Amino acid sequence: MVRNITMGQYIPGNSILHRADPRTKIIWTVLLLVMLFTANNVYGYVMMLALVGIILTVSEIRISYTLRGIKPLLVILVITSAINIFAYQGNTVLVSVGALKITLEGILQAVIISVRLSLMVIIGSVLTLTTTPIALTDGLEKLMMPLKKIKVPVHEMAMMMSIALRFIPTLLEETDRIIKAQSSRGADFDTGNFIDKAKSFIPVLIPLFISAFKRAEELAIAMESRCYRGDVGRTRMKELAYTSVDRNINIFLTGFLIVFIISTFVVQSI
Repeated sequence: MVRNITMGQYIPGNSILHRADPRTKIIWTVLLLVMLFTANNVYGYVMMLALVGIILTVSEIRISYTLRGIKPLLVILVITSAINIFAYQGNTVLVSVGALKITLEGILQAVIISVRLSLMVIIGSVLTLTTTPIALTDGLEKLMMPLKKIKVPVHEMAMMMSIALRFIPTLLEETDRIIKAQSSRGADFDTGNFIDKAKSFIPVLIPLFISAFKRAEELAIAMESRCYRGDVGRTRMKELAYTSVDRNINIFLTGFLIVFIISTFVVQSI
């Protein structure tokens, strides 16, 4: 399961999204997430599904690879869907067994929550899959630069977020390696109930934390040996610059945003 998490990984490529400025991708990722949670009718969700399909096609990333990131969420999706199906109060009762009632509104709410969580993971994954950690750091730093006027450590915050994203796949590979090593020594992670499975992962956490602290120390030593001093006097090999690719993306997504607002708020009020 740990290999199915795509968040934080980067796939080299030359697609439109790969060539786009990281600031453009970060801004529109945030806006798309806001749009996703403000959608309140069928038109909004159909538009978001169509847009995500277009984004996956343009990014030239295999759809099957991106959908792998949803697999670790299956347990959460099942639990939240079950809670909504049985706890959501509605008028159209489909099944009634004692105090438990399954309503049409509850099923629709469960579907909406599942779609929202799935699209949220896919949109976030596309950002990291098409953006290098260095470009992501520079983009975050540039976007948060106004906060520097009020003494906010912008560079340090951007660096920490970028390193955290970069270490996600590394720690997942380390977790998978530890699980395989302990399984070869007779450890069982598959049998038993949910509590037993959770307890069986405790021996995995200890070497994982040790490995994480060791990697963090090695990274700190490597940065110090290269005279890292934050953003003081720092130069960049590749400066961020807006191009025609970013202009086309902004035009397309701005048009989509206008249509989305009309379909979500104007159409509903009519």
